[in-house]
Amino acid sequence: MANHPTAAARSAVPPATDPSATDRPAPSGRLPLAALLALATAVFVTSLTETLPAGVLPAMSADLGVGEAAMGQSVTAYALGTALTAVPLAARTAAWRRKRLLLTSVAGFAAANTVTALSSSYALTMGARFLAGVAAGLAWALLAGYARRIAPPHLQGRAVAVAMTGVPLALSLGVPAGTFLGEAVGWRTAFTAMTLIAVALLGWIALAVPDLPGEARGGRAPVARTLKVPGVLPVLAVTFTLVLAHTVLYTYVAAYLGRIGLAGSTGLVLLVFGGASLAGIWFTGRHIDRRLRTLTLAGTILFAVAAALLAVPSGSTALVLTAAVLWGFGWGGAPTLLQTAVADAGGDDADTAQTMLVSLWNAAMAAGGLAGGLLLDALGAGALSWTVLVLLLPVVAVVAGARTHGFPARR
Repeated sequence: MANHPTAAARSAVPPATDPSATDRPAPSGRLPLAALLALATAVFVTSLTETLPAGVLPAMSADLGVGEAAMGQSVTAYALGTALTAVPLAARTAAWRRKRLLLTSVAGFAAANTVTALSSSYALTMGARFLAGVAAGLAWALLAGYARRIAPPHLQGRAVAVAMTGVPLALSLGVPAGTFLGEAVGWRTAFTAMTLIAVALLGWIALAVPDLPGEARGGRAPVARTLKVPGVLPVLAVTFTLVLAHTVLYTYVAAYLGRIGLAGSTGLVLLVFGGASLAGIWFTGRHIDRRLRTLTLAGTILFAVAAALLAVPSGSTALVLTAAVLWGFGWGGAPTLLQTAVADAGGDDADTAQTMLVSLWNAAMAAGGLAGGLLLDALGAGALSWTVLVLLLPVVAVVAGARTHGFPARR
């Protein structure tokens, strides 16, 4: 990519008439790693808070006196909290300074996880999970843009990739560690540990992350106008469909493995998937600034090949692990690719486009959790893989067709 800002990068810089425009860090030609790793930790907290109940679900349901299906809705409550509040809250807080908004979001995670750890009421726990989702909506609408703004223009894609490493780290390390901690000393301790991480992160952000101004009053574009910007709608459509496909399979991967006689391999499969995801996001970070379209197509195709392998009713551990590698490598870079694509496409409306992507992402997760459960009960484990294949076909078609705007051949 040429060494000048994209339209989205330029839009992230406050206008010269803004008296706080001088608050933007001067590009040094290097990535601000201490700040970016703090943002990556915020992503880690966001992702692990969302997925941790999956690892301690039986203990939570027994302790709170509800069935596992009811307790599983704690993930749905989180996703709904994000999907329903991300757009209006982002609009209401658009003028806030960025560090203040990030600190508020992380404090929200600390509060929500504390209530979850102490609650003996199912209703209160679900309320805390919804609050955690609200905090996530604030964070996700902020983090990618923050990473871009504190990085030199020619390294903005790589900066987002560094920040997004928190997602595969949460899946590959956080969930297994939280599950082990929950089994060893109780699920409440696992959520208490999340609170302690969030409190430590508050100090890290205060010390290492540069502050940036918010938007001028009235500066955030309306949703209707943003949807008309060429390229935004294709990226949002790909986001919803791709995340829906992933969630249908990932949420019920343990149930899927149990149905094909590999229940004992669940931990190994998740570990392999997480490791491949880390490799995928590393590879994406190396090439995203020049190959966003190619990487998006290749990642989707790898995911489709993995789903085809899982559709084979062989019960082979080697085949499932091969599919996990392909799936993880193809999926690992997806958050970075899609957030970068929507920011590039959004141009002057990039912040609103990012917020819309966050809402659709979580709406797709909520829908995927519901759809996957219905498919598993009605049609069996094999239906999950075939559903993923059907969903990925239009993803490939839209990415291939949006070569001028959305997923351009040249950035």
